[in-house]
Amino acid sequence: MDDATRTEIEAAAFRALRAHLLQARPDVQNIDLMTMAGFCRNCLSRWMGEAAADRGVPMTKDEARELFYGMPYADWVAAHQTEADASKQAAFREAFAANVEKTDGS
Repeated sequence: MDDATRTEIEAAAFRALRAHLLQARPDVQNIDLMTMAGFCRNCLSRWMGEAAADRGVPMTKDEARELFYGMPYADWVAAHQTEADASKQAAFREAFAANVEKTDGS
């Protein structure tokens, strides 16, 4: 398989994942994704921003989130996010520290 075809297949798989998370399962909360899988929709938007930066394309965090979510992040939150209880917040902090802070140096 040539590199261009592989890249097209990877991009199609990413679009399918994005559609699944945004359209088929918007009920699954980011906090639960992070706790269970070690990443969430916000991670995916951050990775898009990082990929853009790697290619010399300036993109802010808000722009990357809007590109991923297809709307301003605040609109997504208002439509789909729910309040997390203290136990979910604690589990999220642990997952974030293990999966995000260790990889970005924060």
